[in-house]
Amino acid sequence: MAIADQKSSSDGKVWGFLKRPFRPSGNTTVTTSSTSSSHNAPQHSNGPQGDGSNPQTTNSVSSVARSLLPTRRRLKLDPHNKLYFPCEPGKQVRSAIRIKNTSKSYVAFKFQTTAPKSCFMRPPGAILSPGESIIATVFKFVEVPENNEKLVDQKSRVKFKIMSLKVKGAMDYVPELFDELKDQVAMEQILRVVFLDPERSTPAMEKLKRQLADADAALEERKKPPEDAGPKIIGEGLVIDEWKERRERYLARQQVEGVDSA
Repeated sequence: MAIADQKSSSDGKVWGFLKRPFRPSGNTTVTTSSTSSSHNAPQHSNGPQGDGSNPQTTNSVSSVARSLLPTRRRLKLDPHNKLYFPCEPGKQVRSAIRIKNTSKSYVAFKFQTTAPKSCFMRPPGAILSPGESIIATVFKFVEVPENNEKLVDQKSRVKFKIMSLKVKGAMDYVPELFDELKDQVAMEQILRVVFLDPERSTPAMEKLKRQLADADAALEERKKPPEDAGPKIIGEGLVIDEWKERRERYLARQQVEGVDSA
């Protein structure tokens, strides 16, 4: 009987435990909530960002990559990165540089300098057609050095900069172009000033003399008035003025009519 009573009491405890309401543990709650949240979260596998890439990040990376690439030059300069001046202290001296448009479009260029009070350029800027070249003259006043120092052995702190801008076609050059389209302006080259001894015959000095002579000839050519398309030259020394010829025919016809009426 004692054994039976113990068995019945133990069975009652088991059934009482099973009748209690089920209370999930804390770990079970976290698992369930995380599972439900994973089901309710929006699915991005089929969207445009399914590969984890961000368009804004891609664009910023590509812009940085483009900035690291070397700028494509539109102009060819001769000399390439220097401006040679004869060393004559107390005088205004000249240098020359040939600028050629090597692109397939019209290009405007202009000079900039760190010493605008003592330097100026002629022309200060221009618009070049594809393949066109020009020789620009740069003027600079050479200051007298202190303590009888030699300028030839010193590096000048004066620098020049050549900027370029792609334009749509042939037009008149105005400096305001570079202000209106400053986002499209490219820096072509920074030119360093180098002084040459005018008494020494060096390849750089001889080349400077040739370029200055070419620049003077080009300036004189630009000063000439445009050719007049009035008289036509046919053959050697034969000039025919169409207006004069028509007038002479008209006067001759009037004279004949006057004689007949008389």
